Amino acid sequence: MALRPVDAMWLRMSRIAVAGIAGVLGFLFYVGLVVALADHVLPLHWLAQLLYFVFVGVAWAWPAKLLIIWGAGGSATPPSRG
Repeated sequence: MALRPVDAMWLRMSRIAVAGIAGVLGFLFYVGLVVALADHVLPLHWLAQLLYFVFVGVAWAWPAKLLIIWGAGGSATPPSRG
């Protein structure tokens, strides 16, 4: 049974809303976790601090990318060529 164009539009719009809410809540959870773990990193050597903050500063981007792609209705895998 195929979806009517109107049904497909509502499905896409709800996917965007779910992705937006999940993204904001997930990011807030991630920031809280990173800040809580930072208390254990601050007494360490400055190089360990640098590595930690560089890693956690960019680590959120991969899950966010997948969530954005999913919310837009695409797949997280690139299209095959050929």
